[in-house]
Amino acid sequence: MFYIFPTPQAIAEHLSGVLLQKIQSNPKSVLGLATGSTMEPIYAAFINQAKSSGLNLSEITTFNLDEYIGLAPEHPQSYYHFMQTHFFRPAGICTSQVSLPSGMCNNIEEECLLYSQKIQNAGGLDIQLLGIGTNGHIGFNEPGTPFSSVTHVVELSENTRRDNGRFFEDKNQVPTKAITMGIKEIMSAKEVVLVATGSHKAEVMAHLYTTGIDEQMPASILKEHRQIKIFIDEAAASLLPMEAKLAI
Repeated sequence: MFYIFPTPQAIAEHLSGVLLQKIQSNPKSVLGLATGSTMEPIYAAFINQAKSSGLNLSEITTFNLDEYIGLAPEHPQSYYHFMQTHFFRPAGICTSQVSLPSGMCNNIEEECLLYSQKIQNAGGLDIQLLGIGTNGHIGFNEPGTPFSSVTHVVELSENTRRDNGRFFEDKNQVPTKAITMGIKEIMSAKEVVLVATGSHKAEVMAHLYTTGIDEQMPASILKEHRQIKIFIDEAAASLLPMEAKLAI
């Protein structure tokens, strides 16, 4: 389940190849996407491979995991802005192909219901990319989130706000709430790939390996997924026992 790569770039090259092959075999693939610095080299590598191979991306559909409440799409720290900057615009993906929850909607509960329905109407996710927080959250599903959850509003923990504060000039500007895809929707994806890089993720990866299925460790539910792969670099794998490690 844990696949160890020497560097984040090695993960990016491998995973971008996986995505490319998936879209080649199914041009109408439905992709579940994530944001954050872990994903930046993956998207960059995918764009390079897609362009060099002439891959047609005009029929794919994408759904992002989450969005901050209170940040407009053009805000430099919104996840819409992140995706446009690092993936959609350079890859030539049209806005009609992409979906993110709206952090500026008038009726947040209705937005959550509509987003869940939209995922279902698309036939579910063919593959979901995930990062992991230092407290084990996936998407913005914080510890204690029911495994049965669908798209919902979440109060961001102080741990999560502290981790994400590095992206904001003023840490007090980090939003306190977000809309996130639920754990049930993540688990409904046909395939899930979780990526963790850096020594700051070593402790949570060791915890993920040793813990049972527990809502206090949201990522632990992934152990029950029929098609889960966890790609980590050597730094993030530094606290794992040898028997946990699988080489690509």
